[in-house]
Amino acid sequence: MTPNELKIALGSGLLSFPVTTFKPDLSIDEEAYRAHIDWLDGFGAAVLFAPGGTGELFSLTPAEVAAVTKMAKTSAGKTPILGGAAYGTAMAVEMAKAAEAAGADGILLLPPYLMFCEQEGLVAHVEAVCNAVEIGVVVYNRDNIVLTADSLQTLCDRCPNLIGFKDGYGEVDRVIEITTKLGDRMVYIGGMPTHELYATAYFAAGVTTYSSAVFNFVPELAQRFYAALLSGDTKTTDSILKNFFFPLTTLRNRRKGYAVSIIKAGLEVRGRKAGPVRPPLVDLTASEMDDLKALVDANL
Repeated sequence: MTPNELKIALGSGLLSFPVTTFKPDLSIDEEAYRAHIDWLDGFGAAVLFAPGGTGELFSLTPAEVAAVTKMAKTSAGKTPILGGAAYGTAMAVEMAKAAEAAGADGILLLPPYLMFCEQEGLVAHVEAVCNAVEIGVVVYNRDNIVLTADSLQTLCDRCPNLIGFKDGYGEVDRVIEITTKLGDRMVYIGGMPTHELYATAYFAAGVTTYSSAVFNFVPELAQRFYAALLSGDTKTTDSILKNFFFPLTTLRNRRKGYAVSIIKAGLEVRGRKAGPVRPPLVDLTASEMDDLKALVDANL
């Protein structure tokens, strides 16, 4: 898939991050992972990111990241797969190359490790990853990699394969400046935690697609919300927000790290294998699992 073909695919529909399934001993459960990708493939995601934030990339070794990417690619049929790259520039370059070798159609570049840096350093970081591969690259704008419109313009001029901007920072005015300045040079993706809460505001800013974490365990509901958003059916989007997403967010916010843990828990309450999260994350309590099951059952 060429970078431009990937750009078109990313803008064609709803996106998602599959969880990485683990066994009780916290090793990767390959059989469950392949089954999960196969199940998701039946619900029409335009592109899957494997592994990303919801896929616990931060808890995987670089070798495991490449292995998960390869598993996803061989299990997803025709659905394009983006592999993950992160941490310092040298490691991000290695991870991007490994994802490309594993068959990924593109790279999602997550934030570098720990340090907050100047724009010129961030530009050099993104450029190094883009130059290391021939496939398309999407930069994830959040935490300690928050790019300006000018920086993105510089990167677009230097890196033909930088095709996407995913925002998880939440400054809509910054997003509007970027979409206005760069136009159709890039595809713009929403990436806030539980992005459905922000989807209407981002849609107005020119961000017409996003990655849905809940697609992991309620893909039918995620697609129904997305279809209503695109058609302007505010009655449906408001109803789903009120009955599902607001209560889910209340449960998610009970403890740090639950943005990932609750997605795996959602699969478990639907009778699908996800396994535990790896430390330093923690799993939902038994009573919280009961609350989540009741919420899911009431909305499907």
